[in-house]
Amino acid sequence: MGGTTGAVWGRAEQQDFRSRVRGTLLGVAVGDALGAPVDALALDAIREAHGAEGLSDLAPAHGRRGAVTHLTQLTLFSVDGLIRAQVRRDTGAWHPPTDLHRAYRRWIATQRDWGPDLRRKDDGWLAHEEWLYVRRDAPRSLLLGLGDETMGTPEAPKNPDERGPEAAARSAPFGLLVGWEPQLVAQLAVECAAQTHGHPTGCLAAGAYAVIVHGLARGESLDAAVQRALALLAARPGHEPVTTALQHALGAVRQGLPTPARVTELIGAGTAEGLVAAAVYCALVGEDVRHGLRLAVNHDGPSAATGALTGGLLGALHGETALPPAWLAELEGRPTVLELADDFAMEMTQGPALHGPAGSSPGWLTRYPRG
Repeated sequence: MGGTTGAVWGRAEQQDFRSRVRGTLLGVAVGDALGAPVDALALDAIREAHGAEGLSDLAPAHGRRGAVTHLTQLTLFSVDGLIRAQVRRDTGAWHPPTDLHRAYRRWIATQRDWGPDLRRKDDGWLAHEEWLYVRRDAPRSLLLGLGDETMGTPEAPKNPDERGPEAAARSAPFGLLVGWEPQLVAQLAVECAAQTHGHPTGCLAAGAYAVIVHGLARGESLDAAVQRALALLAARPGHEPVTTALQHALGAVRQGLPTPARVTELIGAGTAEGLVAAAVYCALVGEDVRHGLRLAVNHDGPSAATGALTGGLLGALHGETALPPAWLAELEGRPTVLELADDFAMEMTQGPALHGPAGSSPGWLTRYPRG
């Protein structure tokens, strides 16, 4: 991530980047929260509960409106792991997948423990956030993949048959590494996906999603970002299901007004490539963020993951100010999401002022320990 400091980051560029980082992380969370109450419901049941138009506003889930699921929890720990990787680089150690695995293991502790263990000084601040210590429907693939110290890799993945969308849905933060080349962003997302979702489709869908977010965070159009992802995927063995799904999404845009049936068709069996394709479609055809997110949750497939994936795209594309304020006002954990987003933006644009050979901010190293 060298080469992103210095003159490249003028004030306007830093402010634009921070808005896109906030937009991406808040977008994932608000899409997740919108979809959570109807996650397991077919469209008929959604309409029965919420009217002919389907779900159009936040509804109660997990005891409140605006509650997020494991998808948002893990996305936040992705960000934490990326900041920690940067901080640890000062020591000469540089292997981001290991730092991400450690971050995801900190997330597993939130699913197992009653609350933060303040004796664990190396946890950093995010793992001390009490609101994260709740179980929110995490599937077995996550609990098994991260359940022990052994880290899955593309060569020896955890859950080699797992094609679900959860790895892709935590991969938006990799796309915010705007100083990296797209193929390195894709590779990091693939390597981290293999820690829980070892099937090539689950891994490559995560890589494709990260690259699309990356293009948006760099100011590209969504169509251009998808084309870049398709070009990168073409070189990878086993890419066909993901490539076909994305091309299907682009084709569907030209087939008339968007309908829940079209979103359901793109989602298919509910595996990662179908959900990423549906998210791309909803982000492309949505008249605004609210419309795009409503499309993303009203269908027969998994609503929280489709909402989270779509929200990440729309937030990266438009920045935080495009997100519906009334939804943000009720969003669980919003202060934490914003704090983490601003820390990430600061690290990426001004890291050398926070830590390095010349000296480090003790406050920063308390938040993001090198251990």
